[in-house]
Formats: sequence, C-alpha cells, structure tokens
Amino acid sequence: MSDPTADPATEAFVRHRNLLFTVAYEMLGSAADAEDVLQETWLRWVRVDRAEVRDERAYLVRITTRQALNRLRTMTRRKEAYVGPWLPEPLLTTPDVAEDVDLAESMSMALMLVLETLSPTERAVFVLREAFDVSYEEIAEAVGKSPAAVRQIAYRARRHVDARRPRETVSASETRAVLESFRRALDTGDLQGLLDVLAPEIVLVSDGGGVKQAALRPINGAGKVARYIIGGTGKTRATITTHPTVVNGNPALLMRVDGELDGVMAIRVEDARITGLYYVRNPEKLTRIESETPITLR
Repeated sequence: MSDPTADPATEAFVRHRNLLFTVAYEMLGSAADAEDVLQETWLRWVRVDRAEVRDERAYLVRITTRQALNRLRTMTRRKEAYVGPWLPEPLLTTPDVAEDVDLAESMSMALMLVLETLSPTERAVFVLREAFDVSYEEIAEAVGKSPAAVRQIAYRARRHVDARRPRETVSASETRAVLESFRRALDTGDLQGLLDVLAPEIVLVSDGGGVKQAALRPINGAGKVARYIIGGTGKTRATITTHPTVVNGNPALLMRVDGELDGVMAIRVEDARITGLYYVRNPEKLTRIESETPITLR
C-alpha cells in the first residue's frame, strides 16, 4: 500500500529500490558502494522533470548504471592498494533468491569474481544484458555508446565470462551436499575427507583486507589447500564452529571463533567437487551477514 504522504518521485524510487541496489551491487561487488550509488541516484532522480520520463524503471536503471560506472573506476584504483586478494562483499540473501537459478548464478561469488576481470564498461554491459535483460538500446544510453558498439562489447564480454565460468549449472541441492561433506571434514580436522571433496585443481582465495590473517596470494591444488585449512584451524585454541547459510543466493558457511563471526566461506562446485573456495574475513565486508538483503532482477 503506497504512502499517501509520499510524492510520486519517492514512490517510484522506493518501488524500484531493490532492483537498483542489485544492479549497483552486481557491477561493484560492494554493498557499501552500492548504497552510495543509490544515494547519488536519488539526488539526481529528484531533480528530473518526470513529465519527460516515459519509463521510470529504465530511467532509474540508467542513472544507477552511470553512477556505478563512475564508482567502479575509482574502486579500481582502490583495489590496486588493497592488501591481498579482493573478494566481493557477501550478502545474506532471502530464500527466494536461491530458488531463482538465474539470479543465484548472477550473484554467485564465483561469477562475480570473473566479472572483476572485465573492464568497467564490459562489466556494465554484461550485467545489464545477461542478468537484467536490458535492451541494447537502453544499455547504449546508460554507458554512452552506440547500440552497435554495445552489441560488440556484450559479445566480447560473454565470451570472456563463458571461458571462465563453470561448464554446467549445479543445483543448490548438489552444492549443499558437497558443502556438507566439506563441513564435516573441516569440523573433524579430517585431511583425507577434505582431499576427497576438493578437486585437484581447486583454487582458494582468502580476503582479509590487511585486517585479518589471510593468504596474500591464491592457493592452488587440493593438497596445499587442505593443509592450509587444517593448519589454520589447528593452530588456534579457540573454539571454531561452522554454520550453513545462504550467501548471494548460494549455499555457504559462516565461520565463528568462540561464538564471534570470523568469516564466510563460499564455494564453486563442478563434478561434485569444490573447484573454488572463497573465504572472506575482512570485517568491513561482513556487515551484511547478520540480516537479509532483498535483491531482485525485476
């Protein structure tokens, strides 16, 4: 039910807010920066002559995309000074996100990490076209390119991403089963159990941001990853517990040390084994884990 005291501009913005946040987050990989982009979008939206706006949703997405592109370019410089690998900020998501296969895939830590390898414009075009099914004409207006150029950028970005994404879509139930096997081995310190569930070519990426201890480079190979995990948990006398959760629409684990949140582990599964393990420990990136963030593609 709409608020009778709200003006039309506010109502339109609130109506599309979750969509705009999702667009900004998928482009940036940071909830904090996405919120800043929404604030900038709002400030521009309230100055728009709405009589000239034919499609409020498209217009708001266009403003959000432009602001996110500006922010993405400044973030690139920020990441160059980041300590260790940079991972997207994980979001605790509502149950319906996991049921939407397209949304869950577009939000997955594995795919968002692939998007980091695109240029800002390529990422904007890919996200708008592949995740949100925005027309080439609308994308062109948002990124300041011709529709023909956008088609070429979309084709190039899609090929780049397809070469790096999992070969097949894995169901949430299969991912949960693999994650549970990983969790049991982790909780019991079972080295062989970890080796059984980790793919030989697994890559572990950990993000401590220079605040929490983390590997400064990705770790490759099941043996090295298993020993790193077992060694890390074995060195502390604190009580480490793991809790299943849903992050970015995909099964994940919350790691707690003496009851305090220590990090989030997300995984990439192929052929019933973990090929990617993403461990976010930076406290600044764990603020969206205690309460659900509503996201949508529509």
